[in-house]
Amino acid sequence: MSALKCFKTYDIRGKLDELTPALAYKIGLAYSKLFKPESVTVGCDPRLSSPALVEGLALGLIAGGTRVTDLGLCGTEVIYFSCFCPDLNFDGGIMVTASHNPMDYNGMKMVGKNAIPCSESDFLKLRTIVEELPDPEAGDLAQKPASESLDLGPLYVEHLKSVVSPAEVGDWKILCDSGNGAAGPWLRQIQQAYPSLRIELVNGKPDGTFPRGVPNPLLPENREFTASEVVRTGSDLGVAWDGDFDRCFLYDHEGTFVDSYYLIGPLAEFCLKGNPGAPVLYDPRLTWCTIQSVLALKGEPLLSRTGHVFLKQTMKETGAVYGGEMSGHHYFKDFGNCDSGMLPWLIILKVLKDKGLTLRELVEESKKQFPISGEINRKVSDADSVLSAVLEEYESAAQSSSDIDGVSLEFSDWRFNLRKSNTEPLIRLNVESRADKPLVEAKTKELLALIESV
Repeated sequence: MSALKCFKTYDIRGKLDELTPALAYKIGLAYSKLFKPESVTVGCDPRLSSPALVEGLALGLIAGGTRVTDLGLCGTEVIYFSCFCPDLNFDGGIMVTASHNPMDYNGMKMVGKNAIPCSESDFLKLRTIVEELPDPEAGDLAQKPASESLDLGPLYVEHLKSVVSPAEVGDWKILCDSGNGAAGPWLRQIQQAYPSLRIELVNGKPDGTFPRGVPNPLLPENREFTASEVVRTGSDLGVAWDGDFDRCFLYDHEGTFVDSYYLIGPLAEFCLKGNPGAPVLYDPRLTWCTIQSVLALKGEPLLSRTGHVFLKQTMKETGAVYGGEMSGHHYFKDFGNCDSGMLPWLIILKVLKDKGLTLRELVEESKKQFPISGEINRKVSDADSVLSAVLEEYESAAQSSSDIDGVSLEFSDWRFNLRKSNTEPLIRLNVESRADKPLVEAKTKELLALIESV
């Protein structure tokens, strides 16, 4: 079944000719058969294809005997929140989103009770059930799903306030760029809850045509508009999100993009207060700055495999208070061990207020000590051959190596990670050094030349 190419390692992500409402129906029915939930929440990003997929999904869930509550246009973290919030009693949640993928894609992220993600083995079982199900009849998809609607905005915002209170964030002018994704309406609710923040919202209307392009601030070419708006509006800092706002990205007052890697230390500091010695998780792509920062804070830095399923599982197993990925995913024990795109910037505002610093001042020393390449993506025809070629060239001289998430090799004064994407046909490179930016630039150029020659 070619359509099942959209089943990735732990999420569903595929082109629209693969991920159709009929397949969404079968996924919903299979989810009901496998997990037997009484009640499930569904929601979506603003992609034009999302409403039809939500309908197909809901019809399949209902056909399997599951009660469906539609949260409407929301962020992925709102689905997570619906499943771990103690005031609610949902057995699972499914978000229809392709996050930052191109326009002709969509996907699903799914969790169970307490926002626990599907394990790899459960995801394989789900796929098997979908493969065995017959295609739905036309009449199965013609009806409107008998789902309930629920506005979780007030309850969700109250939870944010329980982690970072309005009195703690200070008085700032913030340029917020929601990229025409789902974040805009939720930011308006946050503005009301945090009255000291003066939010300048741009691209705030959800628009599935994405007139400025699919929002993905991790790509350097997508940052210029936000950066210029920060400067134009005289904002103290800027925040931008991807389409389903489970990742946020920050800009300083001069419009300079701040790599998420340099925010992990300050976020860990906030989370370790009151939790001395607790674990803090990091992923293999960039590590040295995080390890040094967490050790200095008397926390325990722990390596985790990249990806929300693995970070959440490790958070639960270790009792970690926080986990940070350089890709902009930040996980909090106080948010059900889930990733949030709204908590990080609120926490950073509190940190800045407490320290009396600008965002630029907060990260400048870490940037000097541990310069990085930024994540560089390359399309390759055979990722495994590329990884083998890189290992053959560099492994013998490395002081240490790891095969957790691709290839990680460390040398005395620099290191790199090269890995395959779980959701896109790409290979991703990250390079860092100890206080030697020219070395990062030289090694990045050297590695890219090898990658492109294979």
